Amino acid sequence: MYTIQNPLENKNGTLYIDGVSTLDLARQFDTPLYVYSGSRIRDNCRRIKSAFKKYYPKFRFYYAVKANNNLALLHLIKQEADGFDCAAIEEIELALKAGAKPNEILYSGVYNRNEELAFALKAGVNINLEGISQLKRLLLLKSKISKGLENSKNFQNKIKTPEFISFRVNPGIQGGKYKKLVFAGPDAKFGIIEKDILEAYTIAKDAGIKKFGIHMMTGSCVLNPEYFEKATEKLLEIAERINKELGITFEFIDIGGGLGIPYESPEKELDLDLTAKKVATVFKEKAKLLGNPYLMIEPGRYVVGDASILLTKVHSIKQAYKKFIGVDAGMNTLLRPMLYDAYHQIFAANKLNEKPSEKANIAGPVCENTDQLAKDRLLPKLEEGDLLAVLNAGAYGFSMASQYNTRPLPAEVLVTNGKAELIRKRETVEDIYRNVIVPKRLGK
Repeated sequence: MYTIQNPLENKNGTLYIDGVSTLDLARQFDTPLYVYSGSRIRDNCRRIKSAFKKYYPKFRFYYAVKANNNLALLHLIKQEADGFDCAAIEEIELALKAGAKPNEILYSGVYNRNEELAFALKAGVNINLEGISQLKRLLLLKSKISKGLENSKNFQNKIKTPEFISFRVNPGIQGGKYKKLVFAGPDAKFGIIEKDILEAYTIAKDAGIKKFGIHMMTGSCVLNPEYFEKATEKLLEIAERINKELGITFEFIDIGGGLGIPYESPEKELDLDLTAKKVATVFKEKAKLLGNPYLMIEPGRYVVGDASILLTKVHSIKQAYKKFIGVDAGMNTLLRPMLYDAYHQIFAANKLNEKPSEKANIAGPVCENTDQLAKDRLLPKLEEGDLLAVLNAGAYGFSMASQYNTRPLPAEVLVTNGKAELIRKRETVEDIYRNVIVPKRLGK
């Protein structure tokens, strides 16, 4: 059975997070409610930096904003991380608001529009491209921007290039906990396949670009240190071939994220020290040849995943063909169980000392039968008014939430050493229709 561990604590049968009672949090801020432990987030960041710098000092850790984009959390993470990995221009804006400098941001957009590439150029951030067509459009856009020719068709001979470019490689290998969270291989939409990567760097070099990076992200939520060793070996093999054929050295080699956390028994925590040691060992063998680059990683889940819980109140109990426990959090609040069949441990936050005695499905309020946070889950005997805590909710929880069924987004709270602070207000129905325009002919 999943054990209660930091930042969670069992105090006389009640669940606490970072020194604060979940029952008090639910009373003060209502439910559904995302709660984050500031102490755990800091600890996670520091463990990453300590482990990798121990074996390879020239190391950078960028946080993947997509995992959780709350601006308060980004401010906290900025104090610990070296920068941010951004998948959208809106994430770039958030990273800048959190205090990051442009050179501390890596923009890894997917299937970018010209407007998005132009924004990244003007913002001065480092750009990581995952397609050759993106590079060609980027070079033309750079010319337009620098010469003020946004509306001109006569710019082909006036190209000026960015100083730095990185490319994302799809090396064909893959890994991860869920099949739908695989980012490389024949069915992946990401990256430049290995046989075309030389062409990408050749075009960039011929255009006058002098500084380069290389990036790979092949899987998510990996708990096996050997995976990261093999992925690093593969990326270094590709980088070495680029170096030999084109004479290119690298500012950084980014092995992506993918650092996993255990969601269910009998999964064990990733041995982060062993992972860092294995990665650094193979990295150091090639580093001098490739220009002594920075070793970069960009975790998201490992930073915030186990630092958060989702609190939800039991409001209905129904015995049908199965027992259903109705709660106020659903697929609009936490999509992962419905999207990936992802497992999240669930505690009865006010009944931690009671033994599990019955199986039930935890069902949300959304009008979809897939709206079930857990199925056939063994729990204590529950009653209306009980409080449930869904664990490991910090990564891809709120960031994937929606207003489906016209349900406002939940509130978010940061707790640190016994103190709770609201970091996102609960939405209201007015927030849902604020940007909607009803033509006068249709009524007021």
